[in-house]
Amino acid sequence: MRLPALADSVILAWGWRKRLIALAAGASGALALPPLDLWPLIVVPMTIAVWLIDGAVGTSMAGRFRAAMAVGWWWGFGFFLAGLWWLGAAFLVEADKFAWAMPLGVVALPTFLAFFPALAFGCARLAWPAGAGRILVLAVALSLSEWLRGHVLTGFPWNIYGMMLAGQAHIAQFASIGGLYGLTLLAVAIGAAPATLGTAESGAGRWRAPLTALIVLAGLIGFGFWRVPTGPTPLVAGVKLRLMQPNLPQDAKFSARNGEAILNQYLALSDRATSPATPGVQAVTHLIWPESAFPFLLGRTPQALSRIAALLPPNTTLITGAARAGEALPGESRPPIFNSIQVVDDEGTIVSSYDKIHLVPFGEYLPGLLERLIRSLGLSEFVSVPGGFASGTRRLPLSIRGLPPAAPLICYEVIFPGDVAPQGPRAGFLLNLTNDGWFGQTSGPYQHFAQARLRAIEEGLPLVRVANTGISAVADGHGRIIASLALGTEGVLDAGLPRAGPATPYARFGDLIYAALLAGFLLLSRLLPHR
Repeated sequence: MRLPALADSVILAWGWRKRLIALAAGASGALALPPLDLWPLIVVPMTIAVWLIDGAVGTSMAGRFRAAMAVGWWWGFGFFLAGLWWLGAAFLVEADKFAWAMPLGVVALPTFLAFFPALAFGCARLAWPAGAGRILVLAVALSLSEWLRGHVLTGFPWNIYGMMLAGQAHIAQFASIGGLYGLTLLAVAIGAAPATLGTAESGAGRWRAPLTALIVLAGLIGFGFWRVPTGPTPLVAGVKLRLMQPNLPQDAKFSARNGEAILNQYLALSDRATSPATPGVQAVTHLIWPESAFPFLLGRTPQALSRIAALLPPNTTLITGAARAGEALPGESRPPIFNSIQVVDDEGTIVSSYDKIHLVPFGEYLPGLLERLIRSLGLSEFVSVPGGFASGTRRLPLSIRGLPPAAPLICYEVIFPGDVAPQGPRAGFLLNLTNDGWFGQTSGPYQHFAQARLRAIEEGLPLVRVANTGISAVADGHGRIIASLALGTEGVLDAGLPRAGPATPYARFGDLIYAALLAGFLLLSRLLPHR
């Protein structure tokens, strides 16, 4: 089928046929996300989005707005359903408690998230020009709706559309300037540009937008090659990291009654020889364990701290995820429990801690307005902590002997662009402890790692990421992976710590550059000729 005929079939579609086209087009966008990273396929959902809005007709402005919103919802529902299906794996960890709710959980979130692109489609239709300017209008509307999705109701910036280009390492370097939302603005415009081949005026005019998109894409790749050095990554002198990935199942085996066996596994695995030059933990300066490593409170289990002290050589430090009990407030029967990173010295003393601030809704706590309703349905948060985790208050640099100041990030916290740097002096690296064992061998852990890697590019800071299972890795401030352990693998990873680069434009100015790009796109959309 020729492109104009394909465009006409989308524009003129009606009823369920139009909804199915929108659903399939949105779902195709997931192919450009990790782990497939088929980023050229971004043209499918974005180009069809233009044609769908072209066909959103009505007898009034309100009618056109509603028609565009309706088709935008189906487009968004397809994208989120295909990109987030793996969330269902968490409902099977304790299948006796949660399996019955899996269809509700897997469908409910995409149903809600689809209202963001629906709003973008509707608003774009209100300002929809007739020519190539509509490509820029769509880019502005969709990127703004993604910014809202990343901030409204604590935010959920997972699989923001810019992640469709982030899998290409050199294109992703633009995030050091415009961040994820700036990358999203360009991703939508580049992906939607071929729409004019099906609907623009004949002759050279129809090629103007696609050729411009190719030039911009080439510029992004060229910038990436310029920014990423060709030589080896410089390392912090005297630092030898060991990352421990235990690959424990996230099920009933991870319980308090198995606490001693779990600690035994950690200690044995941590002291495993990896080469003649690295016979065990004696050769490292810092041992790092993943998020929520223990099914008990480490700070209240002196025998565990004593065994850790016996493992650690002099001047070697353990950095580990652990639940931490705070002080009970007057009138409360139990203390708050925090999801924390704790630093343990070679004498078994916890010398510093960081408490997770950005908790996972429904996973680590129940939102206040919905808590009573959810509990009445027989559901609770996924973590086995009565009442869920309490939230920390401030992200301060984590002080660790022998290391630059760390920007501590637990699991989900690493997905928030512009919100990973601690208060105070600039950190020397991003420290991300996580537990992706909830999601098994699905695309979820790959998507999570890709977002963590993009934070390193945005901030110009190296990333040290330790997971219960996949993907543990060390990456430099350009997102280059120095060493990694695959998903579903038990093992230890020895690596140096890359040096931090200078602060990037995004690290200095945040989303101000994105805002300037938005203004430029809107102005240009008004200046371009309308056919």
